[in-house]
Amino acid sequence: MRRRAAVLCAAAAVLAGSVTGAPARAAATAPLTWKKCATDDYPTLECASLKVPLDHANPAGRQITLALSRVPHTAAASQGPLLVNPGGPGGSGLTLAGFVASALPKDVAARYDVIGFDPRGVGRSSPALDCVPGHFKPVRPDSVPDTPALEQANLERARSFAAECGKRYGDVLPYMDTVSSAQDMDSIREALGASRISYFGYSYGTYLGTVYAKLHPERVRRLVLDSIVDPTGVWYADNIGQERAFDDRHRALMAWIARYDATYGLGKDPAKVEAEWYAMRAALAKKPAGGKVGAAELEDTFIPGGYYNGYWPYLAEAFAAYVHDKKTEPLVEVYDDFAGVDSSGNNGYSVYTAVQCGDTAWPRDWARWRQDARAVYEKSPFMAWNNTWYNAPCMYWPTGRAGQPSVANTELPPTLLFQATDDAATPYAGGVAAHRLLTGSSLVVEQGGGNHGITLSGNACLDGYLAAYLADGKVPRSSGPADAVCAKSPDPTPLASKAASTASRGSILHGLLGFRS
Repeated sequence: MRRRAAVLCAAAAVLAGSVTGAPARAAATAPLTWKKCATDDYPTLECASLKVPLDHANPAGRQITLALSRVPHTAAASQGPLLVNPGGPGGSGLTLAGFVASALPKDVAARYDVIGFDPRGVGRSSPALDCVPGHFKPVRPDSVPDTPALEQANLERARSFAAECGKRYGDVLPYMDTVSSAQDMDSIREALGASRISYFGYSYGTYLGTVYAKLHPERVRRLVLDSIVDPTGVWYADNIGQERAFDDRHRALMAWIARYDATYGLGKDPAKVEAEWYAMRAALAKKPAGGKVGAAELEDTFIPGGYYNGYWPYLAEAFAAYVHDKKTEPLVEVYDDFAGVDSSGNNGYSVYTAVQCGDTAWPRDWARWRQDARAVYEKSPFMAWNNTWYNAPCMYWPTGRAGQPSVANTELPPTLLFQATDDAATPYAGGVAAHRLLTGSSLVVEQGGGNHGITLSGNACLDGYLAAYLADGKVPRSSGPADAVCAKSPDPTPLASKAASTASRGSILHGLLGFRS
């Protein structure tokens, strides 16, 4: 997600080519100094900072700073550090450490130092990127370029964003890539005084984890990947697959609204509900709700529903209020809650583009982008153009591109993978691909599940496999495509009242997960 969804997030913010071997370090990393940075939700949280090389091939050169967090182990015997990452790229991991430590079974969490971190460029790390403050300020041009003027306006936004990133951070951008972030993780390991680390990553964090594991397989103790990026499609192809999958997930939301026609009154036929949604989009393109939610902003608002169905009742209520009574306030409210981009969001998007554009080559020819977007839009219109413009700065990116890493790995201990079959942000094929590439891994599937980030969200079956693995390394084994299958978590129901409690574990987690990847 581009921004943490405030209305559903009860967690407090924390205060305070092929991959080859790692470059040599000039000197041992200095030990960390931890200070209390507790919140009401996470009273044992501690924070520290760590200097790392901007360029790991030149360890004596310029240093940058990473912000770290920790929930210390409390058991007599520790299993060492468990690094956690929420994805993105661009997501802050500081609060995630507190969440993971509190959501795991107490006897499992007690055995680990749970370590969160803001990756280079993110949040409280320094420098923190913010290429174009206000880049997503509403109302933006309609994402569907029905006229040459709209196409040019969107192209100019992408071009100017890339140029401004280069102007502000030209000295940093060549080192904003996944391999550099993975090397930062090894600096964290060294500063912690650990010979090996365990790692738990969501979304883009799964790709970061597999790259680290390729660089340093001997330093991996346990590896958990949840909602898995397809490492064979980084990044242009993965985004096209995502666009198709988000359309399917949007239609699942339309079908859910049709199922509750008695509540929303938008029709019992999902196709009719979908037609109403596109009619609303067309109306907002002409007259934005509250002068704030135009067609592009409406897409932004409903995209989070593809990540997490806990948002569906709020989206459905705003949708129905607009259709029946032309009320615009509910649409503005859900836009502010789920899609409005603040300074944290500006930072997250800046890092997202820097890493994705810097990781690997993207097409430089707009004709290729246009052709692919039109082909997707013809059958899967919901996010096709919105996501095209979201990634279009990569067409103009000012720095060179790193080679795409090969993450195939035969040297790891047993690893544990989690994937929902109907995940839109990281479609199911990514989990299958990673399972094939990581020899000895075990894949746990949530059959029929569509959420992105599925462990520690309330599914006892999934969480049982996670706890067993972190406790003693136990993984399920099967001869089939999946090593274990769990039933999906139940879909939500309409809100009982406007004051309905929203602080479920799933909603807290999905408020912490990083920007779309």
